[in-house]
Amino acid sequence: MNRNYEVEYCNLELRFERRQIQNLIRELIQEGYSLYWSETEGKFLVSIRTGRKLVKLHFEKVNQRYRIVGDYIIKDERLSELLEKLINDSRGHAVVKRIKDRQIVIENIMFGEIIRLVEVSGMEHRIIYQKKPFVTFEDMIQAFQSKRAEERIGVLRMELDYELSNLHEAIAAQDETKIAQITERLQTLRIEMLQLEM
Repeated sequence: MNRNYEVEYCNLELRFERRQIQNLIRELIQEGYSLYWSETEGKFLVSIRTGRKLVKLHFEKVNQRYRIVGDYIIKDERLSELLEKLINDSRGHAVVKRIKDRQIVIENIMFGEIIRLVEVSGMEHRIIYQKKPFVTFEDMIQAFQSKRAEERIGVLRMELDYELSNLHEAIAAQDETKIAQITERLQTLRIEMLQLEM
C-alpha cells in the first residue's frame, strides 16, 4: 500500500437499491476486509477496518431506496476502487480529491462520468480535462417532444398530496421528528416541481 495515498470523497449523491449495498458488502468480504454492518428503520451503516483505521459508510433510506451521506477520507487503494465502482454503477455525483505526494487531483463526477479534472500543485492549478456540453438538434427536438416532464408533474402532485396528508397527521400527533422529515421531503418535491414547470 502506498503510504502517501489518500482520496477524499465530498458531496456524494448516490442513490441505489438495498441489493447494491449487499453486493458491496459481498465484494468487501471477498477482498478480505474485516467489517460489520447494522441496519435500523431509516439507516444502514457499514463499518470497514482498513489497517488500524475504521471507515464507516452511512446509508440513509429515502423512499424504499438508499443514498450515501457524508464525506469520506480513504487511505486504502482497494477500498477506494470499490467506492468508485459504486459511484460508477449507481451513476452518482461526487467530488473526488486525490492527494498524492503534495499534489491534488480533483475530479468532478456527474452521472458516474468525469466531467472536469483539475490538478493543484501549491498555489497553481490547471484544468486537465473538461467535458464540453454537446447537444444536437435532434436532442433538442426530442426534449421538446418528450412527455416525461408532464407525466412526472402528475406523479409529483400525487406525492405532494400524500406528503401533505402525512404532515397533517404528524402535526396532529405532535411528532417533531416526523414533521422535520416530511418538511424536508416536501422541500425536495417543491424544488423538483419548480424545475419541471420552468
